[in-house]
Amino acid sequence: MLDKYGTGQDPYCYPDSKVLVNKLNILDEPILEEAERELSELASQKIEFTPPPYSLETLKQIHHTLFIDLYDWAGQVRTVDVTKSSTRFCNVNRIEPEANKCFKWLSSRDCLESHSREEFINALSEFYGDLNMVHPFREGNGRAIRVLIENIVINRGWEISWASVNKEEWVQANINSVFCDYDLLISIFSKCIGKEIS
Repeated sequence: MLDKYGTGQDPYCYPDSKVLVNKLNILDEPILEEAERELSELASQKIEFTPPPYSLETLKQIHHTLFIDLYDWAGQVRTVDVTKSSTRFCNVNRIEPEANKCFKWLSSRDCLESHSREEFINALSEFYGDLNMVHPFREGNGRAIRVLIENIVINRGWEISWASVNKEEWVQANINSVFCDYDLLISIFSKCIGKEIS
């Protein structure tokens, strides 16, 4: 059976379905997506600021907190390859090494703490785009990575708000970053990252 991630039956989904197996036994994809949004929003309020160093383990903990009320596999690295539209994400066997490269890059730059605002936003856009291509989880990558980004921005001493982000623009920025074109991500982060925290 074809699904939005490729061909064949997805072991994360109900048989003959593209709906992810979930603790609420929701079998309708739009209803599940709504439940996922609402539950992860509530769960995000439980997440406290985490200072560096950041790692794949940090991201797993964030993902676990966001999605454990809905998915048994929350916080676990995916075990299948995934594709969305024409984008093929990191091969399942390369997830941990590639994620570790991203975090090593971030760590080698002292978590961007000494960067000017422009340098910070440019580097953060590249980090986000590269980590998103790793796509460590079966679902919920964007939300988990955004929470991590919030921690990085707050650690640098700035406020961040996603309120001004247009969904279509965000999706396009993610698509562009597949081709190492970070301009739209840079534009979005420039709007999202506000004044210094006093």
